[in-house]
Amino acid sequence: MYKSSTRSKRAEKQFYNVINSREGVAEKLEKLKNDPRRELDAHKLKGKLEGKWSCSLGYDIRMLYEIDDENKEIVVVTVGSHKIYR
Repeated sequence: MYKSSTRSKRAEKQFYNVINSREGVAEKLEKLKNDPRRELDAHKLKGKLEGKWSCSLGYDIRMLYEIDDENKEIVVVTVGSHKIYR
């Protein structure tokens, strides 16, 4: 099982705001910790975001993250609407 962390204070604030404001998000994150490449419609990103992953935490909430297999860690880069891809 992977653990989750954030890359910055801003990402941490976004992350916890989403967890605390939406029902079911904490449960979705637990699923993601089991398999960060297959759960929650996770997919690799291309272009300027290459090397990062994205998943859906709700119909309008996306999480951008990196996977550190060596340390079994999901590193949250940002959380928000589709605007996070800009």
